[in-house]
Amino acid sequence: MKRKNKVTMIDIARAAGVSQATVSLVLNQSRNIKLSEETRQRVIAVAGELGYDRLPAIHSPRNQEEIALLISSLQSYDPFVDAISQAREAAWRNEVLLTVYDYGDDNELALNIIRQLEKRNCLGVIIASPVTTIVDMTAFQDCTRLPIVLLNQRDPDSPLLPSFVPDDYANAFQMTRHLIQQGAKRIAHITGESWMEATRQRLGGYQAALAQAGIAPQPEWVQQTNWQFNESYQATVTLLALESRPDAIFCASDWLAIGCYQALSTHGVQVPEAILVAGYDDQKISEQMTPPLTSIQLPYGELGRLAVEYLCNAEDTATHLSLAGRLKIRQSSAANL
Repeated sequence: MKRKNKVTMIDIARAAGVSQATVSLVLNQSRNIKLSEETRQRVIAVAGELGYDRLPAIHSPRNQEEIALLISSLQSYDPFVDAISQAREAAWRNEVLLTVYDYGDDNELALNIIRQLEKRNCLGVIIASPVTTIVDMTAFQDCTRLPIVLLNQRDPDSPLLPSFVPDDYANAFQMTRHLIQQGAKRIAHITGESWMEATRQRLGGYQAALAQAGIAPQPEWVQQTNWQFNESYQATVTLLALESRPDAIFCASDWLAIGCYQALSTHGVQVPEAILVAGYDDQKISEQMTPPLTSIQLPYGELGRLAVEYLCNAEDTATHLSLAGRLKIRQSSAANL
């Protein structure tokens, strides 16, 4: 179903000289907000003239078009919430309902949900992970006639399955390059668990930036953790004990940076005067840390929006989109800020 040229609420709002919110209220027959009858009639008339064929109401419960987002698990503080928020807004702009299901990483439950969705007016299914990862989609092959896209995960063995992921390699590269540009030459990296795709990609980007700058990486500069800040604390203590201690520490998450900060403070090491510190994923706490933490803002919102628009536009190409995030430079890596 091609939806690119259909009349939208934005089109109606422009032609009628009112806000999109007003159009939504009129077309949904809302009586909670008082609008003049003249405004209501003008919106309805313009909608009819433009060929809007879903009068008098859209988003009605009966036969509502929807896109389903199935997510393995999610914490309310997770930055991936931005992907859901933008996906919901993109769906609304395309006059589609976004329904979210937490399937708890249970493939059988996910398959049951998809079978139920086939009985409804569902445009497609987004299967998402709050952690950027490689996934095996074997269980989902030929499970439905509905189009499926992956969000924040990908399956290299399913090249025809569209995916939308952040570029962890490029993000780590730009963060490490930033630290080099700040004068750092001995840059340590506190990583997560080695089996995770996100860990491997961030480590790869870090190593590539060092190599490009002609800096020979030392094995002891890389400290692996299980993403817990107490392990990051110990990893930082280990780095401080090196004969030639690092002049910068790149933590593979803001959560790891908390433990790093605590260890540095305990040992009387000033940030950024003695050691530069950077994090990753730009958690809300990063701006409240002392000093504020340099981090990478992941493009989750953009990826969520694009995944929804891909389904709304009934695209039929096997898109694999990888987006770099935004470097958020704060005082922890730049003393002059």
